[in-house]
Amino acid sequence: MNFARDVLTPDALTMLQTISRLGSFAAAARDMGLVPSALSYRVRQMEDTLDVLLFDRSSRQARLTAAGQELISEGMRLLNDMDSIAHRIKRVATGWESQFTVVVDTIIQQRVVMDLSQHFFEANPPTRLRLRDETLSGTLYALTSGQADLAIGVVLQEDLPSGLRFEDIGPVVKFVFAVAPMHPLASAVQPLSDTVIRAHRAVAVADSIPQGNGISVGLLAGQDVFTVPSMLAKLDAQLRGLGAGFLPEPMARPYIERGELVACQVLRPQRSGHIGYAWRQSPQGQSGTTGARALQWWLNRLSQPQTRLSLLGQAF
Repeated sequence: MNFARDVLTPDALTMLQTISRLGSFAAAARDMGLVPSALSYRVRQMEDTLDVLLFDRSSRQARLTAAGQELISEGMRLLNDMDSIAHRIKRVATGWESQFTVVVDTIIQQRVVMDLSQHFFEANPPTRLRLRDETLSGTLYALTSGQADLAIGVVLQEDLPSGLRFEDIGPVVKFVFAVAPMHPLASAVQPLSDTVIRAHRAVAVADSIPQGNGISVGLLAGQDVFTVPSMLAKLDAQLRGLGAGFLPEPMARPYIERGELVACQVLRPQRSGHIGYAWRQSPQGQSGTTGARALQWWLNRLSQPQTRLSLLGQAF
């Protein structure tokens, strides 16, 4: 007993396409170097196995039935996929990863990451690229847990995990306490004390780490908190006057210059931090090129000063 997979071979799909293209079994047989009876037998074998009619034999021409047309359509897609897989395998054998995942913290300029992705695809690699967003501790966790190959926007700490390599993206990122012009704190006496700030809702970005307590930054005990999923959402909330809080200065600057946000002086020390990118080191003795060409491509781009500053929204 034949199964569908036994008859739906690349040769059989090509045979059906040839019959459909030439319009007759006889012409297809000549083109393929077969006798017509052998060709007819193979088609009938496919029809019996699939329990469908693939060709309408009521006229002199071999016309595909609806089922036959669907088989040809899907069959060609499968053949193209097989060619694509073969091409990908050959390319991967040259050192390209089959898939490369970049985790991007929401503090990073997404437009710049998309520009880098576009340039990556223009290099025509065989690598499937995957981007994912994380925030605060979740960015580093995605890398250390093996869910990503490269992390961009990692907050550099003193006790960083071993086995990782880190590079600063640029100068220390400063944060500015900002509110919408209609927010009560915009007209309050400055510098703002913690007591005054505590009386108003804070906007905080949720740490995306799936386990543990994560990081809470800039919050005061007893303060009402509006928690949002990303830095862009935090910016949007503060533009709407839904709360107050610290924003990366490069991100807030255009809105401050346009009067859509008001920068406030506060009594607490100004926030700042080192933002970088990280990746896993290869084991000792392992070749640095085999299976790592996508990583090397991204590291080369990230080493360019203009790229680094653009990721943080800073002018070059």
